[in-house]
Amino acid sequence: MNQERNLNILRLKDVIERTGMSRSTIYAYIGKDKFPKPFNIGERAVGWYEHDIEQWIAQQGGYNA
Repeated sequence: MNQERNLNILRLKDVIERTGMSRSTIYAYIGKDKFPKPFNIGERAVGWYEHDIEQWIAQQGGYNA
């Protein structure tokens, strides 16, 4: 069965809301390779794929993605 991957892009405020973590904690985890890395979506903007964040939350025991 082919699972459809969610390609919606989340901005930092959305990631903060979904994870309950602060900006500094998110970037600290990124620095330790414990959180998905963002990608550039503009000159001064980054985003994450919703699927990657859902998968990370599921791996933490938050819910099943």
